[in-house]
Order: sequence, then structure tokens, then C-alpha cells
Amino acid sequence: MATDELACVYAALILADDDVAVTPEKISTILKAAGVDVEPYWPGLFSKALESADIKSLITNVGSGVGAAPAGGAAPAAAAAEAAPAEAKKEEKKEESEDESGDDMGFGLFD
Repeated sequence: MATDELACVYAALILADDDVAVTPEKISTILKAAGVDVEPYWPGLFSKALESADIKSLITNVGSGVGAAPAGGAAPAAAAAEAAPAEAKKEEKKEESEDESGDDMGFGLFD
């Protein structure tokens, strides 16, 4: 992540922590106070992206993404885990049968 983006993220987090609306002017004020120079479009982009988001809930719900739901993902994962060894066994049997088929004809690749 570029320094400009990271500085805007930190500024937005500071504003959200203080329960202040995230606006381009306020992000710019924090960045100026910190002595960080960013391209002038970054504060506007970040405030536009975060205007409809509740930043505190985003931070507190980091672990509740798609892959974190054990109840919904446990059964399909278990079924996939059981199916994987069965498929591996089938592939081994196919490889063995292919190797044996060359020997059945009386010649082999490495004879």
C-alpha cells in the first residue's frame, strides 16, 4: 500500500475513533497536522468510499467474513475432505492400471 493511501486510512481511523464524520477537509487537516503530504485527490476518494460505511463496525467485524463462518462452511468442507482421499485413490488405481496395461502387452517403456 502506498504511503498516501496508508496516511489517509490512519486519518480516517482517527476520525472514526473520535466519532467525527470522515470528510476530505478533516482528513486533510489531520494529514497536515501530522506533516504528511499526499496527492490532493486521496482525501476525497477515501471520504467518498467511507461515507456510507460504519468504520467501527468494519473493524470489529473483521473475522466475520465469508470464510469465518464455521457453521455454514463446516459441512461442505467435511464432505470435500472425505471426497478428496477417494478421488486420490481412484487416480492411483488408474495410474496402476495404465502401468500394468503396458506390461500386459509384453513390452514396457524401460525394458
